[in-house]
Amino acid sequence: MDFGDILSQWDSIQKNHVPKNKGPQICRKKANAPTKEEKEAARQGYSYEQIMDQNSQKRINPMELWLRRYGTVDKDKAFEENARQEKLNDINYLKTLAPEATIDLHQLTREEAWEKLKIFVDSCYIRKLKKILIIHGKGNHSHGTDPVLGQLVRLFIEQDKRLGTSGHPDRNHGGSGATWVIIKN
Repeated sequence: MDFGDILSQWDSIQKNHVPKNKGPQICRKKANAPTKEEKEAARQGYSYEQIMDQNSQKRINPMELWLRRYGTVDKDKAFEENARQEKLNDINYLKTLAPEATIDLHQLTREEAWEKLKIFVDSCYIRKLKKILIIHGKGNHSHGTDPVLGQLVRLFIEQDKRLGTSGHPDRNHGGSGATWVIIKN
């Protein structure tokens, strides 16, 4: 049996096909309210039943039917997406990745910085960013020996469960006055 025989067999089935009554159907529309299809049919001058009869008489290519039923899979696209996901899970790649968003906390009090940091991380998490940079300064103008905002940022990262690995960038990008953070998605 070759493909031509299959097509001829399919044609004969289509010609002899009689729709079966599947029993009562439940309709959730208001009584006597026309559907969108019925309104369109009336606008064209046909009854909806006539259009349904015409559609049931149409024949479709078996290959088209198969593609509609099972669809197609783009294996190259799936492979590229898988490779991209593996990259985003590799910590060494994430460390070299440029930050996708930055916030500067200079000149803010502890409370203002905490609130701004919370809003910023919420926004970045919703936008599904992977790496952010928080600039907090080295504490040169802080009273005492320890920088205030640096400790605040460290505490915030430890308490927020959405934040993962963190570290300081190289000297050209802020050094110990900035912290990059990986956001878990």
